[in-house]
Amino acid sequence: MSTAPEFSLVLTVSDAAQGRDIAIEADAEARARIAKRLGLIAVDRFTLTAEVRAVAGGIGVKGAVQAELVQPCAATGLPVPATLAEPFDLRFLRDVDAPVDADEEIEISSEDCDLLPLDGDRIDLGEAAVQTLSLALDPFPRHPDAARVLAEKGVLSEDAAGPFAALAKLRGTPEA
Repeated sequence: MSTAPEFSLVLTVSDAAQGRDIAIEADAEARARIAKRLGLIAVDRFTLTAEVRAVAGGIGVKGAVQAELVQPCAATGLPVPATLAEPFDLRFLRDVDAPVDADEEIEISSEDCDLLPLDGDRIDLGEAAVQTLSLALDPFPRHPDAARVLAEKGVLSEDAAGPFAALAKLRGTPEA
């Protein structure tokens, strides 16, 4: 069972052959679905701007995603607002091969990281934009008051709970 993408914008090879400039903003419903998928408290704004062009073997897209969002603090769950502007330069190609065997090791160069497979003669640029946003998120957002809130709940800081804190306590004891 497949679910519909949170923010879909399907483009074809013929769209790319014509060249196309895209400027689109997600509506409230799409932003709510994106927030749920990415584990965010809210996505207040999400825009995609891009230049779509034909490239040998597929479609080239260069642009940026911009978002105003609220992430939960990794330590306390408190809201952490963020503004992101993430550029991208993607190529969707027919000849991008996936590994045949899941156990097979492959090496990926930095040029390969922005190559994606072309799905027949089309791409979902909206899905690529959401994935770009997900990669740009702070993996461990921290609220400015996190240390204070944790201390009030009795959680020790890393300095107070780490192995060096135990050594510092030993240093203060007289030797036998």
